Amino acid sequence: MQTALTTELYILALAFFLQVFQLMLYGVVANLQVGVGYSMSARDTAKSLTGVAGRLQRALNNHFEALILFAIAVGLVTALGASNAATEICAHAYLVARILFVPAYAQGLTPWRSIIWAVGFFATIAMVVIAVF
Repeated sequence: MQTALTTELYILALAFFLQVFQLMLYGVVANLQVGVGYSMSARDTAKSLTGVAGRLQRALNNHFEALILFAIAVGLVTALGASNAATEICAHAYLVARILFVPAYAQGLTPWRSIIWAVGFFATIAMVVIAVF
């Protein structure tokens, strides 16, 4: 059985590539701070990242957490055949919020970083509510 590529699944794939991009961006910036020698070592002694490198690390970890919830929401929408205009709008809102979250976090934009995060979070919750109820 082949599942059609819904808008929500397509956006999940784009969110995957955003995560890959964030990982690469973080890796470059972190290596500039701690040096390639440390990055290639066993890292038995932890080094705390500061400034932009630390914020990019936290933004990356935050997206890992958000992506799990979003993937569950997309899975429910897909499995239940509940894709509609509302779930598509929510999926778009999630992705746009996550894209905007990276520079907002990296630049330390408060309270905008938290507001942008909330948009993506509540869009994910709305997808589940729409799909299940």
